[in-house]
Amino acid sequence: MTEARAACHCGTVQLRLCLEEGLHSARRCDCSLCRMRGAVAVSVPLDGLTVLSGGDALSLYQFGTHVAEHYFCRHCGIYTHHRRRSNPNQYGVNAACIEGVSPFDFPSLEVLDGQNHPEDGGGGIVGTLHYRPAE
Repeated sequence: MTEARAACHCGTVQLRLCLEEGLHSARRCDCSLCRMRGAVAVSVPLDGLTVLSGGDALSLYQFGTHVAEHYFCRHCGIYTHHRRRSNPNQYGVNAACIEGVSPFDFPSLEVLDGQNHPEDGGGGIVGTLHYRPAE
């Protein structure tokens, strides 16, 4: 288990995380929202995320089935985390918000089929996203 801290861009929202799998759960999704926000998400159990400050600055966005809960800072607009529809016992946390982590730290990421959600009889891995820094 890895403990980490995370924050939005302006620093209003501060989180403490207990990452059961460290950063090994990092992935992307191709649903309409994830495609547009472009974030790398890592998994955290519900009891592994604590809002240390800025809870009153978190705004909730829901769409489609209104099961998943997507949170972002109402001041700077940064998506910090979401409660998953595919596993409501987990949060997906924006890896770029984790102290000392960049989405470019992941040379290869699985992309999950969010367009055909597992709860709707679809899902699975639809591809792999690669990052290779220029020489």
